[in-house]
Amino acid sequence: MAKSVKSSKSSAPEAEKSGGKKVVRAAGALVWREAGKNLEVLLVHRPKYDDWSFPKGKVEEGESLQTCAVREVGEETGAAIRLEQPLTTIRYKLSDGARKEVHYWAARELRGDDPALAARAAVEPAPAAEIDGVEWMTSKEARKRLTHGVDRDLLGELVDLWEDGKLDTWTFVLVRHARAVKRSVWNRPKERSAEEDEATRPLTKDQGEVRATAVVPVLAAYGVGRVVTSPWKRCVDTVAPFAAAAGLELETDPALTEHAHAKKPKDVRKAVSRVIRERCRPVALCTHRPVLPSVMDEIAEYAPGKLLRSVPDQDPWLKTGEIMVVHMARRPRGKVRAVAIEKQRPVLSEGR
Repeated sequence: MAKSVKSSKSSAPEAEKSGGKKVVRAAGALVWREAGKNLEVLLVHRPKYDDWSFPKGKVEEGESLQTCAVREVGEETGAAIRLEQPLTTIRYKLSDGARKEVHYWAARELRGDDPALAARAAVEPAPAAEIDGVEWMTSKEARKRLTHGVDRDLLGELVDLWEDGKLDTWTFVLVRHARAVKRSVWNRPKERSAEEDEATRPLTKDQGEVRATAVVPVLAAYGVGRVVTSPWKRCVDTVAPFAAAAGLELETDPALTEHAHAKKPKDVRKAVSRVIRERCRPVALCTHRPVLPSVMDEIAEYAPGKLLRSVPDQDPWLKTGEIMVVHMARRPRGKVRAVAIEKQRPVLSEGR
């Protein structure tokens, strides 16, 4: 069975040093769909190895694991996907003694007009010398066709999730705004009210604006199609680059501001609950550090058992510009529950 909690490192160059040993990082996805009563998956054939496997490849310089997974699937299969819940990470030794880690996600194809596609870089198809076969097949057919045991284990994990009703998920992405100009620098008590000072405080030119740009490919990888934010400038400016790239209109919710939260924290929980239950498309929500305790309390209501340990329970909850991805599923009797939670800090060079 799949582990419910996975940790995704967002900063992942192709090769890193870990404990004195080189680690080669790669990413891929198990793209799935339902055909009648059958679960189908997408496999590729590599002529160099004469094997059938799931699409995957090495992380490029300055690229996140999530963006790598989406890019590699696009290159090898032509399918534009959105990532869903993370699956088991495969680790093994290479012939030169280095260790390799391959991170996988469950994934589904996006429609050709999905807004997230506009926020992604163009993908070049893999040459026939690298990939010469791409096929959808039932999980039973795939189990026979897959060459490697680790791939069959991954398929088994996917099938278990499907049979348990945990594979059909939707995604809630929580974003803490990127670094803002310090209050001591921005606040002007004689010129503006305290709330006006806070509402207009911008991102810093270096870390703040750069991290706002780095958020774009991560939200695109999860297929975000709706963005809700506090109307204060530092939140709006954190998610505005993605909204602009995807052609989306930002939705502002006054309940997500620091001042509104101080007065009525229950309104924040209601706003978060509405967004979490949004099933038709992945949704991102951007807010402030002082608001996060109420947000985390609401997320915890949907996180059973072991998943509670992955919900932050103390300050700072999330760092500036950091993201939490909550994968939701409808359980028996109609209950909505989180089935996986990821926390990640976008790669700076990726969005530049």
